[in-house]
Amino acid sequence: MTIRAMRRSDLSNVLDIQSKCYTELEPESEASFDTKLRLSPTTCFVACDEGTVVGYLIAIPWVFANPPALDAVDIDAPLAADCLYLHDLAVAPEARNSGAGRALVDQFFPLLKALQLERACLVAVQSSAPYWRRHGFQTVSETPSLAAKLASYGSGAQYMEYLAPQV
Repeated sequence: MTIRAMRRSDLSNVLDIQSKCYTELEPESEASFDTKLRLSPTTCFVACDEGTVVGYLIAIPWVFANPPALDAVDIDAPLAADCLYLHDLAVAPEARNSGAGRALVDQFFPLLKALQLERACLVAVQSSAPYWRRHGFQTVSETPSLAAKLASYGSGAQYMEYLAPQV
């Protein structure tokens, strides 16, 4: 399994994996993924097995408790990012249990130190919160504003955070 930076040419594979993995949500558009990739190309990755893209992770520096709407296209990088927002992680069904997901997550956490951020956040969808808890994320109490933002992520979406260990 090889992890490398995502390229724009990977987006068709990313969209294909997304369509296979997300059955409870409307798939996001290529334009939305392209926007996030352009915002932060150093925090978006693909997992390749013998040259074939089998998984991806898209993350962007962001502002805590203010996730972008699902399928957002018109977003700009915040001036004062205080967290690394893990927007999406997906592994093709045929590559499950291959280590691709773990390898992508392992690529994600060192980014916090590299970006001098102490917190990561994500929206857990499709009952994925237990998976993220195993990686140290905890559910955040919802405010009315956060609940409104989570509405586009489907029922049962949970906003979660990870606090980097203090050295």
